[in-house]
Amino acid sequence: MTDYDLAIIGWGAAGFAAAIKASELTSGQMHIALIGKGPLGGTCVNVGCVPSKLMIEASKTYYEANHKKYDGISGGASLDFGKFMEYLNKFVEQERKGKYIDVIENFKNVELIEGEAKFTSEDTVDVNGKSIKATNFLVATGSRTFVPEISGLEDYYTSDNIWNARELPKKIAILGSGEVAMEFAYALSNFGSEVHVFNRHNRVLKGFDDDITGELMKAMKENGVSFHLGVNYHEIKTVDGKKDILTWTGAFTGFDAILISTGRMPNIASLNLHAAGISTENGIITDKHLRTTNKRVYAAGDCVRQSLQLETLAGKEGVIAVENILGGEKTINLNEVPWVVFTEPNVASVGKTEKELITAKKTFSVRIINISNVVKANILHSNNGVAKILAGQDGKILGVQVIAPNAAEFITEAVQLVKHGLTYEDLIDTVHVFPTVAESIKIAGQAFIRDVSKMSCCMD
Repeated sequence: MTDYDLAIIGWGAAGFAAAIKASELTSGQMHIALIGKGPLGGTCVNVGCVPSKLMIEASKTYYEANHKKYDGISGGASLDFGKFMEYLNKFVEQERKGKYIDVIENFKNVELIEGEAKFTSEDTVDVNGKSIKATNFLVATGSRTFVPEISGLEDYYTSDNIWNARELPKKIAILGSGEVAMEFAYALSNFGSEVHVFNRHNRVLKGFDDDITGELMKAMKENGVSFHLGVNYHEIKTVDGKKDILTWTGAFTGFDAILISTGRMPNIASLNLHAAGISTENGIITDKHLRTTNKRVYAAGDCVRQSLQLETLAGKEGVIAVENILGGEKTINLNEVPWVVFTEPNVASVGKTEKELITAKKTFSVRIINISNVVKANILHSNNGVAKILAGQDGKILGVQVIAPNAAEFITEAVQLVKHGLTYEDLIDTVHVFPTVAESIKIAGQAFIRDVSKMSCCMD
């Protein structure tokens, strides 16, 4: 049996951040086991954020090269999808090496152990037949794709294996309508696939208000994406190499491929958590300090029972967990965590939504401005979208939602507004750079005090 000060199960964003932070806080004196399986770095760098955002940006470049944007400028681009996907995978390898493999070599106190960990007691796990005992544990095993039971479902893509594709599907069905589904729909339609999005519920992006998702669907329909919402698909048949999706009211036929994007679930089934006295319910149950029902064990990231599953959140929670293991009492407020969908336009949110405030019976005011009020959006010829601010009776900003070009790059301004309890007057009083799409948030703030349609672009 080998003893460690800290054993971290999972070597994705949360686990890696925790190992590095624990090493820093103890000047490299903490003896750490970092246990994992699969490629180092977990979901984000290997099959999540990194490859998906590269695919999105590449598809956008290809689309814009073949669609005239400004008078007097013409272009044209060809696509070798197989060659591009080979490039994408090589890029992922480089990022994994640069950000994970090379990085961890700097921390000699961290021992990498490849294998599947299973708890055998409250302070011991088994990995490959070897018992590992630790003073404290951090479970950071992330999440995995949820695949629903559908009769005839076989030979399909998920966000884990679509990176193996070398031929662009001419016609593809995406089952699901969350952020991952929307991003793939956007990218593949840019490349030229005929994309159909299916969802059993009558909505997309459940974490956003309907006026925001309505704008996104409008933009994506203009890009050629078809939506089939409220459709109860129950069987898939393969006919002459093509896939047909059967519903109770009819069939959708002739798909070359199916992408399952119906959500993710905590990756905890194989951990034997009950042996360590760790309670679960749709994820690992933790207190506000990320401690589980076993006082020796903390949990962070997608494996935790919480509303958001984000790489940055996982990393932050990994850091907080080890700080608390070392005597801290830190917490994280999910209301201050931004969430982005990297379609074009981007969809970004932080704080409360209108639905949440209504459910909580809070008194609030709302202002929504169209992105066509923003000069930079008009310069970009990308003015589908809105900026929306929710404010309390005292003027404090409770939530911000934006669908606009580059919203991912400036939603952090809204995070600061929500985090520090600032008002729309504080927002208006802040000088912004002109012209930027980020001005959309300020203009939405100005909508609380005037009709922005009668306002010049230099008005404060």
